[in-house]
Amino acid sequence: MDQRLPGFTLNGETATIAAAPGSRLSQVLREAFGLTGTKVGCDAGDCGACTVLLDGEAACSCLVAAAQVEGHTVDTIEGLTRNNALTQALQASFLRYGAAQCGICTPAMLTAATALLQSGTEVTEGRIADALGGVLCRCTGYRKIIAAVLAVAEGSATLQPTSPANPVGSRIDRLDGMAKVEGRDIFGADEAPNDVLALRAIRSPHHRAAFEIGDIEAFLAAHPGIVRVFTARDVPGRNCYGVIPAFADQPVFASGETRFRGEAVAAVVGEPAAVEALDLSAFPISWTALTAITAMDEALASAELLHPARPENILTRGRVARGDVEAALAAADAVVEGEFETGFVEHAYIEPEAGFARRVGDRIEIQACTQAPYMDRDDVAGLLGIPPENVRIIPTAVGGGFGSKLDLSIQPFIAVAAWHLDRPVRMVYSRSESIATTTKRHPARMRVRIGASRDGKLAAMDFSGDFNTGAYSSWGPTVANRVPVHASGPYYIPHYRAVARAVHTHLVPAGAFRGFGVPQSSIAQEQLYDALADRLGIDRLEFRIRNALTDELPTVTGQVLGEGVGIKACLEALRDPWRRAREVAAAFNSDRRDSLRRGVGVAGMWYGCGNTSLPNPSTIRLGLKPDGRLALHQGAVDIGQGSNTVITQICAEALGAPVEAFDLVSADTDLSPDCGKTSASRQTFVTGKAAELAGRDLRAQILRQTNAGETATIRFGDAVLTVEDGERVRTLRLADLPATDLGYVLSTEQTFDPPTSPLDANGQGEPYALYGFGAHMAEIEVDCELGTVRVLKITASHDVGRAINPTLVEGQIEGGVAQGLGLALMEEFHPGRGENLHDYLIPTIGDVPPVETILIEDASPVGPFGAKGVGEQALIPTAPAILNALHDAAGIRLRRVPATPDRVRAAILERNLSATAGFQPAISKEGSAG
Repeated sequence: MDQRLPGFTLNGETATIAAAPGSRLSQVLREAFGLTGTKVGCDAGDCGACTVLLDGEAACSCLVAAAQVEGHTVDTIEGLTRNNALTQALQASFLRYGAAQCGICTPAMLTAATALLQSGTEVTEGRIADALGGVLCRCTGYRKIIAAVLAVAEGSATLQPTSPANPVGSRIDRLDGMAKVEGRDIFGADEAPNDVLALRAIRSPHHRAAFEIGDIEAFLAAHPGIVRVFTARDVPGRNCYGVIPAFADQPVFASGETRFRGEAVAAVVGEPAAVEALDLSAFPISWTALTAITAMDEALASAELLHPARPENILTRGRVARGDVEAALAAADAVVEGEFETGFVEHAYIEPEAGFARRVGDRIEIQACTQAPYMDRDDVAGLLGIPPENVRIIPTAVGGGFGSKLDLSIQPFIAVAAWHLDRPVRMVYSRSESIATTTKRHPARMRVRIGASRDGKLAAMDFSGDFNTGAYSSWGPTVANRVPVHASGPYYIPHYRAVARAVHTHLVPAGAFRGFGVPQSSIAQEQLYDALADRLGIDRLEFRIRNALTDELPTVTGQVLGEGVGIKACLEALRDPWRRAREVAAAFNSDRRDSLRRGVGVAGMWYGCGNTSLPNPSTIRLGLKPDGRLALHQGAVDIGQGSNTVITQICAEALGAPVEAFDLVSADTDLSPDCGKTSASRQTFVTGKAAELAGRDLRAQILRQTNAGETATIRFGDAVLTVEDGERVRTLRLADLPATDLGYVLSTEQTFDPPTSPLDANGQGEPYALYGFGAHMAEIEVDCELGTVRVLKITASHDVGRAINPTLVEGQIEGGVAQGLGLALMEEFHPGRGENLHDYLIPTIGDVPPVETILIEDASPVGPFGAKGVGEQALIPTAPAILNALHDAAGIRLRRVPATPDRVRAAILERNLSATAGFQPAISKEGSAG
């Protein structure tokens, strides 16, 4: 029961509140005071997003009871922004160094950094890591956060951006950055109408179960404040959705039987206090656990099908083949082979899924975190049985996505409820609910054989991979089709066969996660390339350089890419760092008498930007307003990667306008055209190209209006444009021009769809218009007694075509490195266990080493100003580079990731036993000495 609590000082002012004494301080700050800069990511003290200052010390406000702050001082990001000069300096530094990406953790990082700086202690990188170690970030890789804090602590000169007169290539601050550093960005859980109802889902506690729902009327009568219960029969339209319409198979609510642990069967809706207090175990439902198929081998052999129309429980297959693989392998001078496995990996974005829906006449509006507003719109329309135009999706700021927020989560539940009740309905996932029910990286089992000639030229590869897609399709078809294209790596292989299958099991659906299966296949291919180089006695880096694709060589799909193939340049850029690092590691290891050993590893990557052999358009609308400002309608959802800034820079360069002249119009489906989903490293490339076309077209219109030449300079003034064409100066008074229905005096709408072609039965064709390329070098230290691995440094060389904003590109690379490190060393999700952020481990600020970024700009003639995407690319080579460094340091080859201390230690013991016995062991499932 709420009661008036004693006063405390909040942001410099005396505050009192009526609340239950045991209420979380985070909840009181957000709901009673509206201080939503204090974020909630776990309610367990694991993520640190709720960090505030309590008497000047950083504290997780989710672990502080409201009654505990009596007589104390609490400062949130809102108060620090107004009142604290150190915080203000940190905010400026975070913007300049690119230390804020999605922004969900940024207020907490700034708050913890403020506590450190005002403590008076000497600030070092180690002390920053200690002070900020309780705040998790999934986007940045932490390195720019450390640099930003150090800059303020040392009083070093603030970095200056490149002249905004040349937008492309400039290190300008994020255009949406100020709201992030001040805690003003509105995320999914930060806003809701006053009369909103709350919703909680009833979910299966079993991997597979039959169920029967009991007396709902009695349940409602016994629970005042609960308004209604929804089940499958209440879905007005088709009780089925999916990101790929041809494979759509997931219900809003299961009927009769559930296919994975956490699948929803009902939703309870009511007044927020009643729903929050509800004990879900009181819901009238009986469960009968059924035999679940949880392993791919079992699924493939079972006569029982998860989906009747999918024989052998295979969702789909992918294939790429050219040449005569068997003959080439038989003739090869050296052949290596191996089987590799990866597990489920959780996205672990700091923002759990959240949002609200409301009915407006015959329309439904949904405000929620999403990566794909138009895809959400179309699926919700099908669920409600209404035209897509009657659905409005309003994306909030997105606190990390990495692929999982491409799929629907809360949207079907709140849409169905709001449609029936004609009242706003809100849902906020708990951390455990988010981890248990949303999509994961596909577990993979891959078998690979690779052959080469004695001069080190690759001859053939034979790859087969099975990918556990879980109970429903999600992005399984994309993974099964993308992996065979990429499993070769960025190398020329004349004889090639790669097949992949997406296999259904009774586990949580696997979907998109930064790479669509390519990080898994790279773990296999790049380790075997090292083994092949060793077998032939060739330096591992030089082996890759010798086989790297060029502009003229065909890929495994027969595509000759032409200009913009920068993989050889990426690898060659590592030559000097490779030589130095190898020398340092050898010197370190030469006279060690303890258990520490160092190693160096390298791995290459490529990644096709955009959809695989499918239409992939983005449309940009650009309007000139009567006051001389520019409205940029771009529907590319910025999930931290920087599309709001980068696409504006591209458009500004093409138009010849300053970035400051632009007003961004959000990805709201009622306001902006469809720019496609934010995934597959496509937004800088595809939407960026549409923005370039729009900028060029509007420029041409202005020049025609003023009869000026193509080289003229346009000055954007207050309601006036001045066009300087040599010695001639023309003035265009915008008030004299008629306005369109949208209020623009001049406007354009331009679409770009990358040129691709379908793949034939053997996967031959042009699946992508361009690829990004890269190579990473990892330096590590292994404790051979404990099995622990410490990454000392990553050197990352990436061909980005053109770095539109180098600071943001570096941030993407560093963030990708951090996620790749997690994939290699610590991250594995086991459905039904570890559904929190203290059992499921992601890298902290103390785990991520320095990252040296080398940007290669081998421009693509297709991309905007030559640019390519980089979001997925940065993750892909990190894990195999670390695993290759592990072999270099300890002589072990891990076949299953992550390389946890127990697995590393077991492989070392096996190596030692084999050495004692005098023979080489066969490849084991966990690891080998080979």
